[in-house]
Formats: sequence, C-alpha cells, structure tokens
Amino acid sequence: MAPCSALAISAADPGGGLLPGDLAVFGRLGVLGSGVVTAATVHGTRQPGPVHDLPVTLLRASLEAVLAARPPAATKVGVLTTVPAVRAVARALALLSCPCVLDPGFAPRSGVRLLRPAVLGAVVHDLFPGAALVTLNLLEASALAGFAIRGEADAKAAARRIQALGPSAVLVTGGCAEGPTVVDGLLDGRTWHRFESPRAELPAACGTRGLLSAATTAWLATGETLPDAVARGLGLVRLALAAGWPATPLSLAP
Repeated sequence: MAPCSALAISAADPGGGLLPGDLAVFGRLGVLGSGVVTAATVHGTRQPGPVHDLPVTLLRASLEAVLAARPPAATKVGVLTTVPAVRAVARALALLSCPCVLDPGFAPRSGVRLLRPAVLGAVVHDLFPGAALVTLNLLEASALAGFAIRGEADAKAAARRIQALGPSAVLVTGGCAEGPTVVDGLLDGRTWHRFESPRAELPAACGTRGLLSAATTAWLATGETLPDAVARGLGLVRLALAAGWPATPLSLAP
C-alpha cells in the first residue's frame, strides 16, 4: 500500500528549519512529503536576516503542480510573507478536502519575525476559516484575543475568541509560561483538551512548535483524530528535546 502524503507550505531555511524541517518530520513518521517554498531566508527563525519572497506567479504554479502530482491527505501552512502569497495559498487550499494545520509563527520565542505585520490580517481573514487547527504560543494567542493570558483559564477564553475567527480548533502552547509544568491546551469544537507535562530542564530550542505542527500534520494524514495527533506531536517534541534535538538528528527520537 502506498504511503499517505502530506504537504508543507512555508519559507525555506538553509539551516534545516521551516520547510526543510517539516519535510524531515514527515519522512521520520513515514509520511510522503511534498513542499512548496513561499520565501527564502538566510537565518530562518534563529537570527534576523534577509528574506526573499517567491514571486506569486511561481508560487501559484508550484501549488498547481504539487496538487496535481500528489494530492495530500493533510497540509501544513507555515511562514507566508506577502498578502498575494496568502491569497494564492487560500485559493489552492479551497480545492482540497484534507485538514490544514496553520502555524503562522508571527511572534516566535526567538523574536525573529518573518511574517510581516501587514500580512497577519490576510492570514486571519483568508486562512483561519479553512483551518482544521491553528497553533499559537501564548504571546500570539494574547495578541489575537486582545487580552493578556495569565493562566489556563485565560488560555481557554483566548482560544474560544480565536476560534470565532474561523478555525475548527485552536492549540495554545504553554512553553513560554513559567512554572514547573507546561500546560498546552487544545480547543477542539467545544471540548478543551489539557496536556500537562513537567518542564524539561533543557535549554529552550527554536523550532519546537514547527516540529509539533509538522508531526500533528503527519499523524492527521495517517488518519489520527486531532486530539490524538496533537498528543502524539507533543510527545515527539519531548522525546526529541531529551535526545538533544536540534543538535542531534530527529531520527534519534522514537
């Protein structure tokens, strides 16, 4: 039986993050990956650097080609740097019936922002309504909800407000908070799924949310339910960090 496939749409980072990282996760989990580049960046999510936007005509052609060659069972959308790119991706995804995981990453922990402020409105307007899941950290969820998140009750309220913007489900990751435990919350329809784990005594690593969203996408492609896909994705992040990722290959994580 042919392996299921997943599509990643994001910027390309020569350091192995962003789109290359998504494809690495897909392959690690036995999912056939396809990728469409939206922009090229020198330093990715770790350091500021120049970003070159892919011409929208080439982006449209790439989307058409990949969807014709290998229709995905699930799609992840990451960094989009222009409003025309957002609209091109939205039009392409409208032709699909598979779940889309949207990981806009507009306020990453590293502080390196690849998504320009003017583009965020287009992402919310054009991509949130079709997303099966939107993944956000506490800072991003606070910005979209319009109030500061100080605890789990606030995170749940913020997720409800963001869900009203259109996505079917919202995942608020709690890694940026303080305390001995990390609480991640998934609002799936009307159900709040709480994932609690001890805070690892490890240096914070850039790209963990990208790893999480890519793994969730891969498991959705294999037919997992959304709560199970998120739970397995969170487990993979913990295992990968314990094994030394990103300094060591992801293949070291079971």
